[in-house]
Amino acid sequence: MQHTDLFLWLFGGLIPLGFIAYMVAKGKALTVEKSGFRLHSRPGYYGWYTVIWLALPALASGLIFSIAHLSGLFSIPAPMLLATMLGLGGAGLWYSLKHIKADFRARQAVEKATHVLLIAAASISVLTTIGIVLSVVFESINFFRVISFWDFITGTKWEPDTAFLIGAGRDMTGVAPPEFGSVPIFAGTFMITVIAMLVAVPVGLFSAIYMSEYASHSARSRLKPMLEILAGIPTVVYGFFAAITISPLVVQAAHLFGLEADYTNALAPGLIMGIMIIPFMSSLSDDVINSVPQSLRDGSLALGTTKSETIRHVVLPAAFPGIVSAFLLAVSRAIGETMIVVMAAGLRPNLTGNPLEAVTTVTVKIVEALTGDQEFDSAFTQSAFALGFVLLVVTLILNIISTIVVRKFKQRYE
Repeated sequence: MQHTDLFLWLFGGLIPLGFIAYMVAKGKALTVEKSGFRLHSRPGYYGWYTVIWLALPALASGLIFSIAHLSGLFSIPAPMLLATMLGLGGAGLWYSLKHIKADFRARQAVEKATHVLLIAAASISVLTTIGIVLSVVFESINFFRVISFWDFITGTKWEPDTAFLIGAGRDMTGVAPPEFGSVPIFAGTFMITVIAMLVAVPVGLFSAIYMSEYASHSARSRLKPMLEILAGIPTVVYGFFAAITISPLVVQAAHLFGLEADYTNALAPGLIMGIMIIPFMSSLSDDVINSVPQSLRDGSLALGTTKSETIRHVVLPAAFPGIVSAFLLAVSRAIGETMIVVMAAGLRPNLTGNPLEAVTTVTVKIVEALTGDQEFDSAFTQSAFALGFVLLVVTLILNIISTIVVRKFKQRYE
């Protein structure tokens, strides 16, 4: 038996054993109840108590041995490990069956175990977030030991072609030093994101208002699924559409107005990205608007306001915190998009305010740095972590600002 098969055998054995343990413990509790004793908890709680004591020792021992094996501390044969875990599970089953008595508080024990399980589940997400942040920070520190942090966040040129010489320890005499100015990359990111949001926010919000306030139930049940189909289209398809269809149209439209436009420009991916984000903005805003109590609408209409005035002065202010959350989710989706930008906007870092020129984004440069053929400890590869770190800080600042705005608006509305 290989270690890769261990958990398959373990869960394959624990699931039927857990079912048997549940039925045995529940049957024993029912027997006690039929004997004339009044149980403190329902029989099902005694069954779940037994299942917990069967599974917890087995899984805990398996986790400890797995960590020890991965850390290189020690390793034992897989059959012996499986026998140990099942043996501990059997011991837990025997221990739990001894506690099935009329006065045993099984419900409190099961609820306490459930509480601990929920805390563990929440801790996994928190620890994962902390691990991601720490990994990005540590690698960014290694990068900033080679490249100045100030030059990185204020530089206007991104030319890392000679960065591999630093990692190789070669003489840089007579060679142009690499430049890691991130301003053009973040400028391109924000430009495309702004274009996308100029498309997604009004279209998504207005469609949500229509579906929640004006459309009939039958029309809403048909329109909302059709709108959400956009969220299921792969981004590579959007990229093809932007590069093959939208970009030539943008170039032709620019020529009609006497302007020059590149076939890889910022406007085309921004427009397509905005269309892609419409379902996120629309669906979330629709759910938030529908959650506004109907009594607020009825009270406003009873005071003589029109339907549009009620929506503008009552419904939208009440739903504003949720709309802001939908907006932030849409912004995060736009910032994190890669494929559309690669196919329609290009790879050239270009500090410009003209959306008809080629630009690139942070995520594109991160992918380019991590998929190259350079060493992992080279400055060019580690620049991906520096870009991710700065983007993480910018996103955190935006979230803090939005939280403050939402909180002040809620206080004013209340």
